[in-house]
Amino acid sequence: MFGSSSISISPQTEETNVSMEETLCLQRSSRLYKTELANKLHDLCEVKMVDRLANSEANSKRIAVVEGCFGTAGQPLAIPGRVLIGEGVLTKLCRKKPKARQFFLFNDILVYGNIVIQKKKYNKQHIIPLESVTIDTVPDEGDLRNGWLIKTPTKSFAVYAATATEKSEWMNHIGKCVGDLLQKSGKAPTGEHAAVWVPDSEATVCMRCQKVKFTPVSRRHHCRKCGYVVCGPCSEKKYLLPSQSSKPVRVCEYCFVQLTSGSLGPRSDSISRPGSKFNNLSDDDDEDDSSD
Repeated sequence: MFGSSSISISPQTEETNVSMEETLCLQRSSRLYKTELANKLHDLCEVKMVDRLANSEANSKRIAVVEGCFGTAGQPLAIPGRVLIGEGVLTKLCRKKPKARQFFLFNDILVYGNIVIQKKKYNKQHIIPLESVTIDTVPDEGDLRNGWLIKTPTKSFAVYAATATEKSEWMNHIGKCVGDLLQKSGKAPTGEHAAVWVPDSEATVCMRCQKVKFTPVSRRHHCRKCGYVVCGPCSEKKYLLPSQSSKPVRVCEYCFVQLTSGSLGPRSDSISRPGSKFNNLSDDDDEDDSSD
């Protein structure tokens, strides 16, 4: 297993005006990885509790704690109506290898960062608006189990929970938050998403020409359109993908031809990859070497 996660709302009744009945309702919907009672909770109860928590002192304090853990390098997270739904450690499939990341689910955004000191200090904060998120399950393969894709127009990646129950709880709550936001805004779900990068370890040769072997001299690069691991000669072109960058980004020769001819083909996150072993997909690593 990679890491462990919990997604829970932990009300502190002495710090709020929430009634005991509402608190019990909230507790049944919290600690989702620990109890099956959460599955019996009605959506109405959850909506009422989220609305009530939005202006509660406990919610404000919990968000302040998260802000404090990211320090001055992180962006402010407290805004009117924002509620911290839950948090936990998930394993994020990065470019080089799977890594533990701390995730925070709010009712309108998903925040994650690198763990410096568990529950005390995090860095490299990432904020993802939930309105742009689509999630898809990832089949279990080897040690990588209980995973799903988090896809957005800007960035897409795979994460893994410690158990199937935790995976279900995370996916259900993310999906519920996204659905509520879209319903309130009247917007349609996002149709296009950034490619999910194939991990470096899954490609010993260029996935386009199938000839160039990767070495310390012949480096791996990633096409921003399809996510393939490609060699330098196969990825010399750049193309403007506005959802990902304000500047032209590296794309492979195949995708460049498709883009410039107007024949975009399949969406970038659903292009068929040769061989089942490429089911394990990742995005760029959260490090300085992620530029390619």
